[in-house]
Amino acid sequence: MKPVAKLKYAEAIAELEAILEAMKSKNCDIDALADMTRRAAEIIKECRSRLTTAGNDLKQILDELDTK
Repeated sequence: MKPVAKLKYAEAIAELEAILEAMKSKNCDIDALADMTRRAAEIIKECRSRLTTAGNDLKQILDELDTK
């Protein structure tokens, strides 16, 4: 398992989807549920950070275009 910061955004989303499917499964390992939840939370936190950064970068670029 890659560290969350090393995942590409698409990989992070795919892993979140896989975790969700595992959690929804009738065969969900209850002993692994806390670990899956922890991993999902880490991925969500990283994705939010990246989206915020990208949004801020885009806003700055667009603001610079408006001032020219």
